[in-house]
Amino acid sequence: MGRRGIMSTQMKEEIAKELGFYDTVKQEGWGGIKSRDAGNMVKRAIEIAEQQMRGKS
Repeated sequence: MGRRGIMSTQMKEEIAKELGFYDTVKQEGWGGIKSRDAGNMVKRAIEIAEQQMRGKS
């Protein structure tokens, strides 16, 4: 069993669409995105996780 990433593929795709670089992902794969876009994706994922945690408490 391989180690699964924290973000599901579906979640990454949703964030990429939201941040406007999903077309690049479709054309070039995840390796084609800019490091800035990857960083923004991680920041957004953290925001989503924090919102979900606040909602549960």
